[in-house]
Amino acid sequence: MSRVVKHAGIAYLAGMTAEDASQGFEDQMRQVLAKADESLKLAGTDRSRLLTATIWLSDMAYFAEMNTMWESWIDPSNPPARATAECKLARPTLLVEILFTAAC
Repeated sequence: MSRVVKHAGIAYLAGMTAEDASQGFEDQMRQVLAKADESLKLAGTDRSRLLTATIWLSDMAYFAEMNTMWESWIDPSNPPARATAECKLARPTLLVEILFTAAC
């Protein structure tokens, strides 16, 4: 799989999860957002050019905490369209996964 695919001025980032899934939700979310910043930079773009984000939570009990962290991370002048859902993730220790698209 590719972590980042660019086509026709759009960067498609693979779903991102925490590298250290032994951590709690806040730390996993921080890891995912840091990984997103790195991947966006590699694609020649940044969070101000995000178009969409799909967020999967292992439990909707994390929604308020996720939303607070999300609001402080996004560019407030250019918030992307976003969907959030609860689902069973690939490993039981994963608490959050985020898929992004951004303009290049």
